[in-house]
Amino acid sequence: MNMCVMDAQRSSRLNRLLLSLPEGFLADSAWFQAQGISRSSIRDYVDRGWLERIGPRVYRRPSQLTKASLRWDVVVLSLQQVMHKPLHVGGRTAVELSGYAHYVEAGDTSRVYLYGSGLPSWLAKLPISAQFETRSSGLFANSNSGVEARRYDLRSGKASVSLKDAESTSPWEWSLTMSAPERAILEMIDELPHHESFHQVDVVMEGLANLRPQLVGKLLRECKSVKVKRLFLWYADRHGHAWFKHLDLSAVDLGKGKRQLVPQGHFDSRYQITLPIELFNTGGSNDGQ
Repeated sequence: MNMCVMDAQRSSRLNRLLLSLPEGFLADSAWFQAQGISRSSIRDYVDRGWLERIGPRVYRRPSQLTKASLRWDVVVLSLQQVMHKPLHVGGRTAVELSGYAHYVEAGDTSRVYLYGSGLPSWLAKLPISAQFETRSSGLFANSNSGVEARRYDLRSGKASVSLKDAESTSPWEWSLTMSAPERAILEMIDELPHHESFHQVDVVMEGLANLRPQLVGKLLRECKSVKVKRLFLWYADRHGHAWFKHLDLSAVDLGKGKRQLVPQGHFDSRYQITLPIELFNTGGSNDGQ
């Protein structure tokens, strides 16, 4: 093969790279190799300043806008939109992005909850202030139920509240795959009692006045955790939102027997769960049961 042909092939691969990897976004060595870019070529691109190494087997295309510290949202969008990893933002993080951040305690936004299978090990080694909390999607029988794509503005760090404008050709307004509020609160409840507080979930549930009962019912039917389902219904009953009375629970499996979630707590007879006594001292429709 003569040098002209080799140079043409190298130029073609570089052009594909520039088209597929926007400035400021990142990809791992496995993605580069899938694009036909060898390890030696990656090293060459780093030497020439076309790529920068930001972690083990992870590289970013330099940008004037990304000379500051690495952002968690750019990492997640790179995973979803560039590397096409099957993951979504969920739990507390999705609750915040859905417009309920004012219900979440300040000072704990450094944890970013990601749900999916085969999440790369290099996530934990990135030079980033956020801490990625990785979880499987096994809480639900259908891993895609209640997962939505919403346009995400990297300039403001905010997700659109509408699903109608999710598509955008600009990387700075790409769609972010994340849990809808109906799923996010169930994922958040699943973190009890070790990684979330009962009080925090209580405050968030108080603000969820506009959940879609049809989607809530679907998620409850597909949820595999009896603990999560009973707790969700207890909180929903407690706050008496309008959507609660429209839930069809006929096909929801709530299991059998009692569930003690905390030692020496208060037993709720309706949902057969033991909860912190403090929850029953702060008001609510199911106090004293």
